[in-house]
Amino acid sequence: MAEKRDYYEVLGIEKGASEDEIKKAYRKKARECHPDLHPDDPSYVEKFQEVNEANEVLSDPEKRARYDQFGHAGVDPSYGGGAGGMDGFGGFGDMGDILENIFGGFGFGGGSTRSNANAPRRGADIQEAVTISFMDACNGKKQDIKLNRMTVCDACKGTGADAGTTADICPDCQGRGQVKATQRTPFGMISSAKPCPHCGGKGKVIKNPCTRCKGVGRLRVQKTVSVEIPAGIDNGQTIRLSGQGDCGINGGPSGDLLLGINVKSHPLFTREGYDIHCDIPVTYMDAVLGSEITVPTIDGDVKYNISEGTQNGTVFRLKGKGVKKLHRQERGNQYVKIYVEVPKNLSKKQKDLLKAFEDSLSEKNYAKRQSFFEKLKKKLDF
Repeated sequence: MAEKRDYYEVLGIEKGASEDEIKKAYRKKARECHPDLHPDDPSYVEKFQEVNEANEVLSDPEKRARYDQFGHAGVDPSYGGGAGGMDGFGGFGDMGDILENIFGGFGFGGGSTRSNANAPRRGADIQEAVTISFMDACNGKKQDIKLNRMTVCDACKGTGADAGTTADICPDCQGRGQVKATQRTPFGMISSAKPCPHCGGKGKVIKNPCTRCKGVGRLRVQKTVSVEIPAGIDNGQTIRLSGQGDCGINGGPSGDLLLGINVKSHPLFTREGYDIHCDIPVTYMDAVLGSEITVPTIDGDVKYNISEGTQNGTVFRLKGKGVKKLHRQERGNQYVKIYVEVPKNLSKKQKDLLKAFEDSLSEKNYAKRQSFFEKLKKKLDF
C-alpha cells in the first residue's frame, strides 16, 4: 500500500487550523487540482480525490480528533494492514462512499457529495489589488484594471473540440458519465455508481481537441475592466464586481472580481473613518494676538480665525469638511490641531525685547501656570 500523505500537508495548513481555515484551504486546493482544469494530466484525478479525502476527515470534528491522535489508522482501519472491526469492507472512507451512493449523501460520507460533471458550474472569483491616491479615495475616480481571466474559447465556442468536429459518446459509460461498481459490505454485495474514469464523468470523449484551448473549452486572456471607485472608499476595503471573474463551466455563470483597495498616505492629512485630521503651525504672535490663518482641506484652502491666546495643542473642527460617506451624501468633519512654533535663532536685540515684554506680564496673563501653582500649593499644604 502506498504511504498516504499527512492530511494537513495535503491541504497546506497547520495542525491547529480553525474550521474556517480548513474550508478556505479546501476550496483553494479543490480548484487547483480539479481534473477539468488539467484534462491532459490524469494524475489530477488522484490529487483531487486526495484533497477531498483530507477535507472529509479534517472537516469532521470526531474524525479529526481520531486522526490527530492515531493518524490514518484512526480514520481508516484498512490503513497499514487492515486492523479493526471493519476489515474487509474497505475502511471508513469507502464505507462513506457506499452509504453516500445509497442514501444520496444525507449525513453520510463526511459531508462530501458528488455532482454531475456536465452540470453548469460557476466560474472562480478573481482577486486583484489597485493602489490609489489619498485624494482619489476621498473624491472617487474611474480606474482601468488589467486582469487575466478565463473566458470561453473563441475557436471552439467552449466545446473543446476542434473546428468541424464534435465530442464522441464515451464507449465505457455510453454517455451517462457514471459506471456501476459492486462492493462487498456488511449489508451484502451492493452496486453503486461512480464517475466514469475514462471520460472523467463527462459522458463524452474528445478525440480531436481544439488546438487553441487544448480541449479545455476555456482560455486565460488579458482583459481591461473599467471600475468606478466610489468616493469615501478606505484603505483595505474591497469592491466586488459581479460577473467579472472567470467564466463558468458548462454554461454556468461567471465568478466575481474582488478588487482590494490600497490608499497612499498624504503629506498633510490623516484619516480616521470619515474624519480628516491635520496639524497647522502658527507663529507665537498669531497665537498670542489671534489671527486669520489658511487651513488646507480636501476641497481646497479655507480661512479660519483663531482667537487671542490660543494655546499649543488646541483643536478646532471644520464641520462637513471630511470625507463623503460611502454611498451616502453625508460627510465627516475635519479636525485641525494648532502647534505654536517657538521662535529660534534670536538676535540679542530680539531677546532683549522679549525679556522686556516678559517682565511686563504678571501671573494673570498665564492662566494655566496660575492654576498649576495653586494646585501644587494645595498638594503641599495637604
